[in-house]
Amino acid sequence: MWLAKILVLALATFSAGLAHAQTWPSKPIRLIVGYSPGGGNDIMARVVAAKLQDRLGQPVVVENKAGAQSIIAAEFVAKAPPDGYTLLVAPSGPMTINPAIHAKLPYSPREDFAPLSLIAEFPLLLAVSAQLPVKSVKELVDYARAKPNEANYASSAAPFQLAAELFNQKTGSKFVHVPFRGSGDAVAAVASGTVIMTISDAGPISAGLQGGTVRALAVTSAAPHPAFAGVPTMAEAGIPDMVITLWTGIVAPAGTPPDVIRRLQQEIAEVMRLPDVRERFARLGIDAVSSTPEAYAKRIADDIERWTATAKAADIKLN
Repeated sequence: MWLAKILVLALATFSAGLAHAQTWPSKPIRLIVGYSPGGGNDIMARVVAAKLQDRLGQPVVVENKAGAQSIIAAEFVAKAPPDGYTLLVAPSGPMTINPAIHAKLPYSPREDFAPLSLIAEFPLLLAVSAQLPVKSVKELVDYARAKPNEANYASSAAPFQLAAELFNQKTGSKFVHVPFRGSGDAVAAVASGTVIMTISDAGPISAGLQGGTVRALAVTSAAPHPAFAGVPTMAEAGIPDMVITLWTGIVAPAGTPPDVIRRLQQEIAEVMRLPDVRERFARLGIDAVSSTPEAYAKRIADDIERWTATAKAADIKLN
């Protein structure tokens, strides 16, 4: 009797999964971004969403839920129905740095999400206003020491704040944090001279470089980056041990059906191989990549350990 019930239950579960696989997606998919429009993650999300929409035959709508270091967006997706229709653009910040510097979060990066695939890896750029009379990291540090009341930095997310605070410690500077809702906003504040400098993702800074409103003083990659010819690495600029490579991926709520996870991973991987997507990312100083869910999960776990150790050594606590 019990065996018969178990077999019936197993058959019902299999049939439900098969039916789901055959019908998904049957309505629009929401791609949630935890930052304001114009930032690097927002730009990448819109490029990928357009391609996924073509491949899946359903609208993929980018929604910005900015604020609180992407905690608002991450919590929203963590609590969303695990049906494949609500996804999160999940960069290093909310997935690996927030848990390293916040004592308590309303979500768990390792328990509340099903990783799908990485979509990008990228270094950060240290940038100042093109009107600021400094053209090197040394000159920036000297300027800040000479005018301590003007020494501040713009940051829109925990990774950028942590990077800037590490810069403070490496140089003995005392740049004061000025928070912004998105990296596009942070770069705009630097370009206008409202804030002295930012260490941020390359996307919005690239637009400022092209427009001549900001100047890049250093890149956090281990070697010179081909997208930023002439921009020295932090080590070349005299700041050792400042190699930082961040990433962005896409996750679904935990409990999303395995068939949907497989389909999404496969489609994302195909999108990231498209020449026009790779070219678009490259223009932003971003490397287009993909991964298996397993590799993405390992990257999350490894980086939580790394950033936790970094934050502890730097004595950086946000709450």
